[in-house]
Amino acid sequence: MSTVNLKLVSAVCVLAFALLLPEPAQAFRCGSKLVKEGMHEAQVIVACGEPTTRRDLGVAVRYYDYRYYRKTSPGWSSYRSPGYGQLASEVVITEYTYNFGPRKFMRRLVFEGGVLETIETIGYGYTK
Repeated sequence: MSTVNLKLVSAVCVLAFALLLPEPAQAFRCGSKLVKEGMHEAQVIVACGEPTTRRDLGVAVRYYDYRYYRKTSPGWSSYRSPGYGQLASEVVITEYTYNFGPRKFMRRLVFEGGVLETIETIGYGYTK
C-alpha cells in the first residue's frame, strides 16, 4: 500500500469515528411535540406538561454590548457611542426535570430568563 492510500484510509477512519461520537441533546420529543433550545418556558409546559421537579437555581448577570456596526472600506467597523457601553441585566435561572418513566430517559432543562438554554439527559426515569 502506498503512503497516499494509507493516509486516505486513515483520514476516512478518523472522519467515520468523529461522526459516530454522540452529540449533546439539543432537542427531544414529548409525545408528538418537539422541544428544542430557544423555546420559552410556557411553550415547554404546553408540550410536556408540568415538570416532575422545578428548582430556581438563582440569578445570573448577563452583559449586553451596545455597539453598532457600519460599513467602511474595506470591511465592517464597530463603534461605541460615548457614554454607552455594556448593559447589565439579571436573569433568573430555573431547572425543570422531566421523568418519562422507567423505560425512557429523564431530561434536565435549564432556563435562563425564561428561555431554554440547556437540555441534558440524566439517565433512565423511575416509577412514580
